[in-house]
Amino acid sequence: MIRVLVAEDQSAVRAGLVLILRSAPDIEVVGEAADGERAVELARELRPDLVLMDVQMPRLDGVSATRQIVAEGVADVLVLTTFDLDEYVFGALRAGAAGFLLKNTEARDLLEAVRTVARGEGIVAPAVTRRLIAEFAAGPVRRTKADPAVLDGLTRREREVLSCVGQGLSNAEVAERLQMAEGTVKTHVSRLLAKLELRSRVQAAVLAQELGI
Repeated sequence: MIRVLVAEDQSAVRAGLVLILRSAPDIEVVGEAADGERAVELARELRPDLVLMDVQMPRLDGVSATRQIVAEGVADVLVLTTFDLDEYVFGALRAGAAGFLLKNTEARDLLEAVRTVARGEGIVAPAVTRRLIAEFAAGPVRRTKADPAVLDGLTRREREVLSCVGQGLSNAEVAERLQMAEGTVKTHVSRLLAKLELRSRVQAAVLAQELGI
């Protein structure tokens, strides 16, 4: 079972998300939060596999809540956004969010996104994420330029995988392109995240974009 905490301040939207999630036999909603502070509290208490987090919430915004939850290693965070590409979304990237999801996503796509993040494949909705990554990498929100030297510790294969991740490819797509087993791709992704000291696959994608690999 995939244990999910839903953090959304609008009660009607939250109820709809919970209803959709509970319709899946492999997903369990373990808690609900109407603000960021409560989301952090419940995440610490319940230790869910994943937090479905709205970006803009009272008391503590979704970016700050995401940063705390990820930094403490409590759970992965899947961010809900209207895709305005504002500083909140970019802030969530830096905070270590595992993926992004549009609020108007179809029910089946919401369920698949939750399963995708739970499998450790942080990039969801590839078309959306590719645009997000590209705009993040090209936009004025970047405060520092990534140092190419960070790649020195990666093997040639790990660099190739990182390049594919930067293009928004899933593990299955990377496996097909590089003619590798999907399980091997997952291993390479895990290793390069550890070597680069990154919290999520999305952060790795942004780094790849920043370095132009």
